[in-house]
Amino acid sequence: MHHVTHVPLAGAFGGGGLFGIGYAMGVLEGLREQGIDLSTAPMVGTSAGSWAAAATALGVDFDQLAALDVPRFPDPRSGVLANSARRVFGNAMRGNVHAIACALPRLRRTELDGAKFPLSTIVAASSAVPGLLAPQRIEGRWYIDGGVRSGVSVDLAAPANLLIVIAPLAGAMFGPFNNLVERNTDREIDAWKKSCSGTVRLFAPSAATAKIATFPHHLFDKDRAIEAYARGRQEIREK
Repeated sequence: MHHVTHVPLAGAFGGGGLFGIGYAMGVLEGLREQGIDLSTAPMVGTSAGSWAAAATALGVDFDQLAALDVPRFPDPRSGVLANSARRVFGNAMRGNVHAIACALPRLRRTELDGAKFPLSTIVAASSAVPGLLAPQRIEGRWYIDGGVRSGVSVDLAAPANLLIVIAPLAGAMFGPFNNLVERNTDREIDAWKKSCSGTVRLFAPSAATAKIATFPHHLFDKDRAIEAYARGRQEIREK
């Protein structure tokens, strides 16, 4: 993505399954209550983060996302995820939303522009977890989950005075795995700061929130996602 000028506010939201969607939406709602509204800000979203970005841009609340049926995993049927996303996002497009996906076969990290493609399509591409969900086809090319290459892709965020980073799999999540996500996210934040000279606010689950999902399969449990939403919102209120 090529940017010329800084914007006041931007966002970069990472993956984390249904838990990640819940946590990110809770944080975003908590920030909105404090007067920080990203609905028109440029946002890059990876996997779960792309759902949060699309929902924020379109004014779709978490209850609407939580009402969707969760696909059975694994589900190899093509289009399942896009059809689910279309139920809440329709065919809407928004230029302030970019979803990060990996293009097959070489897994090239790619920004999919919400001004060019429906948000439901790019969200499906960004969150097509290998082995669980089928790749998403866009203009003859197949894409899978952007988290294969980077958990958050902070380095692709727009230059801004303030960048809101939400990393649902960093912080206290999953022991050694969270360390990997956290180190990579920290490197990307450093790269973004050097390039953009803005301020970053990083949000990751507290130890108490992390206990909601103590094993990887918990990330795809809707009840835990609903709890993560409440916890994420509460974390902001307590800061």
